[in-house]
Amino acid sequence: MAGEIRRWDPFQEVLSLRRAIDRILDEAFARPSLFFGSADWPAVDIYETKDEVVVKAAVPGVRPEDLEVTVSGNTVTLRGELREEQEAREGSWVRQERRFGAFTRSFVLPVEVVADRATAEYEHGILTLRLPKAEAVKARTIKVKVK
Repeated sequence: MAGEIRRWDPFQEVLSLRRAIDRILDEAFARPSLFFGSADWPAVDIYETKDEVVVKAAVPGVRPEDLEVTVSGNTVTLRGELREEQEAREGSWVRQERRFGAFTRSFVLPVEVVADRATAEYEHGILTLRLPKAEAVKARTIKVKVK
């Protein structure tokens, strides 16, 4: 109400601060991507050409033998594991932000592809998948005959 006079309550400010801290902590555990980077890892770029769909996934530090690619219909699944380096260290961590462990990411491609003719290359931490389009989805030009 306009013109309402309220008595100052110092405990109300403490409760308001507590609610704000509780909300921040809840979001940190309910949606860790807010604090720990994107939940969609590895990051991918997907583009389509006339004959194929190309997927580029950034997987730095992952060894090629630790990657697995599965294609089922028009769904691609990437699985892998980023292993922590086991080197001798003295002292304790000041900051550790790199992720380690297993990951899985699936996405649906815009068209059907031929999994048997797909290729995968790994260079400088980038996995490149080339997935040829199925013949049924390729655009065809039909010549019109005049009678």
